[in-house]
Amino acid sequence: MTPLRTSAAAWTTAVQVAKTGARSPLAHTQQHFRLEGREIVRVMSLPEYLKDPARAKGHGLPPKDASLFQPGWEYKENAWGLSVDLGSCFGCNACVVACQSENNIPVVGKEQVGKNREMHWIRVDQYYEGTDLENPEIHHQPLMCQHCEMAPCEVVCPVAATVHGAEGLNEMAYNRCVGTRYCSNNCPYHVRRFNFLEYNGEREQEPVLKMLANPDVTVRSRGVMEKCTFCIQRINRARIVAEREGRAIRDGEIRTACQQTCPADAIVFGNINDPGANVSKLRSEPRTYWLLEELNTRPRTTYLAKVTNPNPDVEAG
Repeated sequence: MTPLRTSAAAWTTAVQVAKTGARSPLAHTQQHFRLEGREIVRVMSLPEYLKDPARAKGHGLPPKDASLFQPGWEYKENAWGLSVDLGSCFGCNACVVACQSENNIPVVGKEQVGKNREMHWIRVDQYYEGTDLENPEIHHQPLMCQHCEMAPCEVVCPVAATVHGAEGLNEMAYNRCVGTRYCSNNCPYHVRRFNFLEYNGEREQEPVLKMLANPDVTVRSRGVMEKCTFCIQRINRARIVAEREGRAIRDGEIRTACQQTCPADAIVFGNINDPGANVSKLRSEPRTYWLLEELNTRPRTTYLAKVTNPNPDVEAG
């Protein structure tokens, strides 16, 4: 047995590790919804970027009239969008924890995770690059509902539970959802989760446990689809304040939970109809691209390609 702490450590009990021969399955979510094989994470070196700044855009968005959704909807006032900088994200997963706390997302447990039934509304995918298996280059990508303007999930819902809002949000009417999961099957981004079990049953029985939940967000029961809402409760709160003061919602007044907690400021939210908004400025950068733009889903979430510029002296050790 190997001692982890000696008896000289007065503030804790000595701990030892010994082989037991027992085996336990390891539950993790990392491989469940990867989009491997498609141009999801776009990475380039600084010389490559300077040579061709538009390279990150890939195919670019198709023409607006290249759709069966015509005529399109005109968003006259607010049109909410999100920008994620892959060059800043380092995979800390703080956004995942913040989203879970803000939106009353249940913890499903090890057994359900082993069945690919995790409930997070945002995940951080990891992709590996290079030939050195011991030290590959790792790229992180936060992925949440893309809030597509031409959302493939909406057209297959038989009860209109997933609908499009006037400000471009892909919204969920939980009391309509009957759990067909057609929307999940039709989402190319794998960002919708089905609530299989009554994870909140104990909370309903113990009134004191209700205090754990955010009162601004509905506690969902089993049998409904769950996904990112762009923290619509925060949008509505800012809208009420702005209407009381007789003004428009200011840029930066709304911060989603993932944005608020990101230590690298990799996530920016705002009104893309406002040319002066930070999110609009980021969307106009050459590094901006849309996930699977060839599908013409027109996501409201955009990504900034990762540009690397390693120090050769550091790389050489």
